[in-house]
Amino acid sequence: MPWNPEVYNQFKNIRFKPFFDLADLISEENPMKAIDLGCGTGEQTAILSEKFPKATFIGIDSSSEMLEKSKALENERLQFRQATTEEVLESDENWDLIFSNAALQWSDNHQDLFPKLISKLNTHGQLAIQMPYQPGNILNQILFELADEEPFKTQLNSWNRPSAVLTIDEYAQILFDNGIENLNLFQKVYPIIAEDHETLFNFISGSALIPYLERLDEEQQSVFTAEFKKRIAASFPKLPAIYSFKRILLYGRKIIK
Repeated sequence: MPWNPEVYNQFKNIRFKPFFDLADLISEENPMKAIDLGCGTGEQTAILSEKFPKATFIGIDSSSEMLEKSKALENERLQFRQATTEEVLESDENWDLIFSNAALQWSDNHQDLFPKLISKLNTHGQLAIQMPYQPGNILNQILFELADEEPFKTQLNSWNRPSAVLTIDEYAQILFDNGIENLNLFQKVYPIIAEDHETLFNFISGSALIPYLERLDEEQQSVFTAEFKKRIAASFPKLPAIYSFKRILLYGRKIIK
């Protein structure tokens, strides 16, 4: 099941707030070679290129559906290509800025991933990353628990996706151990006010729900979705509901060691 930019962008305003918070942590350098990992439709990468006019940017995403919308944004300082984060890490390129907004939660084993990311930074390069804190977010918890129950566990062939996202303390240690200074790490709640339960379902259906549904047939998808919606309603009995969606923001600069 491919990513659907229209569904994802229904919550564009909500998803842009942490992006701007993260972008504000970056210092402008001249010149600056930058990469945006998991750029999606490229709209946020284009905003970054305008914010930092002396930088060159490349946006990377694994989804051809998302990247289709990025073509019209390209210019001499802004390019896009289809690739995974892991493929980028295997290349010989280094960067002055590695930026990623709400993408690296899809990559596994952050204990190994983050040192590899840092190794791709030039000396004094900047790391700016934002991820939803899935272990602490209710909708993600409901989804994980549901997939671990029958009949869905069998239908999914016992597949489930525990979050790879670590704690603030763990990221602080990893960044410090790998030569990152000027650390600015924090968790922030970006509340979602939902007038109905369908809004909460739609928020997660454009992201974390996708890999579950793509492993089920049409009838199984229908049953799984119905049960998921039922549990969302039970977890948010009062409407309008406030969903305290938690995100982790990480920033630092690589030093010489």
